[in-house]
Amino acid sequence: MNIAFIPRFLERRISLDLDEGGKILILYGPRQVGKTTLINRLISQKPSMKTLYLTGDDPADRHDLEGRNGTALARLVAGYDCLVIDEAQRIPGIGLILKLLHDTHPELRIVATGSSSFELASKTAEPLTGRSRIFILYPIAIAELAELYDSRELQRTLPDYLVFGLYPEVRMALGRDAKRRALKAVTEAYLYKDVIEFGGIKHANRIHDLLRLLAFQVGSEVSIAEVASSLGLSRDTVDRYINILEKAFVLFRVRGYSRNLRKEVTKMDKIFFYDVGVRNMVIGNLAEPELRDDTVRLWENFLIAERRKVLEYREAWAQTWFWRLRTGAELDYVEEENGTLRGFEFKYGNKIPRAPSAWEATYPGSTFTPVNHANWLDFVLGKDIALLGPPQRL
Repeated sequence: MNIAFIPRFLERRISLDLDEGGKILILYGPRQVGKTTLINRLISQKPSMKTLYLTGDDPADRHDLEGRNGTALARLVAGYDCLVIDEAQRIPGIGLILKLLHDTHPELRIVATGSSSFELASKTAEPLTGRSRIFILYPIAIAELAELYDSRELQRTLPDYLVFGLYPEVRMALGRDAKRRALKAVTEAYLYKDVIEFGGIKHANRIHDLLRLLAFQVGSEVSIAEVASSLGLSRDTVDRYINILEKAFVLFRVRGYSRNLRKEVTKMDKIFFYDVGVRNMVIGNLAEPELRDDTVRLWENFLIAERRKVLEYREAWAQTWFWRLRTGAELDYVEEENGTLRGFEFKYGNKIPRAPSAWEATYPGSTFTPVNHANWLDFVLGKDIALLGPPQRL
């Protein structure tokens, strides 16, 4: 599998904005998800656009940009139609540099990429207000693979996705040993590097211990106080670490849904990994799904992460939650879009659960859809809810 030829949903959107001009394009995403590959592919399709490439990883490139005035920057970009700055978060003052370039050279197309949104966003938010358009590139989405492979192939490869995840480097590797080595490199060399370097975290073992605790609790509500106690850290510190991990595109939170605070549980979030392969590497378990005791939790994480990707890429306005009553009635996942409330329950295998009676009683007019091996592809491809079923109208 060659990642260079896997179509990325963002390609067309960024290409159109690049043609139109007028905005600085900022592409976020963790290391090794294909940001540079995507931008290079876009630029290669525009041969008439003369492009200057700089990277924050190169000290010489940083020197060419850092602390420069308008005259020096004008000389730097003279004769170019487009400026691409990779790993822009490493360049001091990048926000003001981009603002100056945009304001003095409005005809210049500018693309900046960053592997840590908490660093680049903090440097660009105020200077680039109204001047930028932001995109997020995630690990490969199943919906992107569906552009190349039919449903039978995706179904056949599902166990491998659940174990090794969807980072490009991992998907290109051939054989379990090669995938394991690639996933280890992604998790340790790239992921931890950004989190520790840009998050101001002095001890890597703290992040590793936190990730392990959260990885084992995937699918369950997480008590920050209990996690803090287990790690010997303050609640505020754990909250800060989780916030850093969110902005580094390692984790995301899903909150409890409620319109009736007395009955519904909303105080604790569920926390999931953007990539289940990273989650599995953190806990040191790369066993096949049928040999695991956490397959149900792994399945839930996989489905929610894939759904999140496709909603983001298709610019859907759906809000997402889980739902649980104090009595124990629950749904794994809830979406609300344009006034329509949709509930989902995930089952690994072919079981078809019934909607909780409390869901029907509390939210008449909502829908309920079980997601299992028979229809998981429809769910992660983001097809219309009417195709996900048939859904049960409550």
